Amino acid sequence: MFSIDSSKSPTMPEIGQTGRILVVEDEALIRDMLVLALEEEGFSVTTAPDGRTALNLISETTQKQGEFPFDAMILDLMLPQVNGLDLCRLLRHQGNNVPILILSAKVSETDRVLGLEVGADDYLTKPFSMRELVARMRALLRRQRLNYQPQPQTLNFGDITLYPQECRVIVRGEELNLSPKEYRLLDLFMSSPRRVWSRDQLLDQVWGADFIGDSKTVDVHIRWLREKLERDPSQPEYIITVRGFGYRLG
Repeated sequence: MFSIDSSKSPTMPEIGQTGRILVVEDEALIRDMLVLALEEEGFSVTTAPDGRTALNLISETTQKQGEFPFDAMILDLMLPQVNGLDLCRLLRHQGNNVPILILSAKVSETDRVLGLEVGADDYLTKPFSMRELVARMRALLRRQRLNYQPQPQTLNFGDITLYPQECRVIVRGEELNLSPKEYRLLDLFMSSPRRVWSRDQLLDQVWGADFIGDSKTVDVHIRWLREKLERDPSQPEYIITVRGFGYRLG
């Protein structure tokens, strides 16, 4: 089992800095082209030829520097040893929000949806325009910079304590085992108690603006979260349905 210290968030580059990019790509020619193009645009680029090497590099560099070492990642899906989906899923499961651009020869809608569903921020198919890739990378970093806020040590509401830097939730003295989507929903609710969130807003915040699917996905995950959170899921005291509008905490 691979492990990455997710308590160390990436330090966002200052305005004017371009950013540190990790490129995980097994095709040497494409990898070299990406390095050349990105470095010409001012990015600092590190590469890994497979998922296992990327995980080891991230772990070793994080321990050495005391923080997550990259501002964004370009990730191929069809990697040897540890594939791109598993790598992306692992990072998100451990609470790491580094922007991830998937680069893949898989062009079907199903593949794109799956890549975004496991936590990628963008998806670009091969063959691709290098100019478009650079533009997308700049957009991801710009969005991350605008959304970046230091995380509090804990979030508290009633009997719930959420530790953002550890991705842990304690309810009535017991630790909950939440899926990544359940955790992100609860984190969002606890960050803005009493605020009413529509299904579309929750989809945009938790699943991403590019999510392609039914809004009933939100209802399903809310039900699962209630089953783990509430004393009586049929009479919730925390996640409340606001009929005609959406959901709120408390």
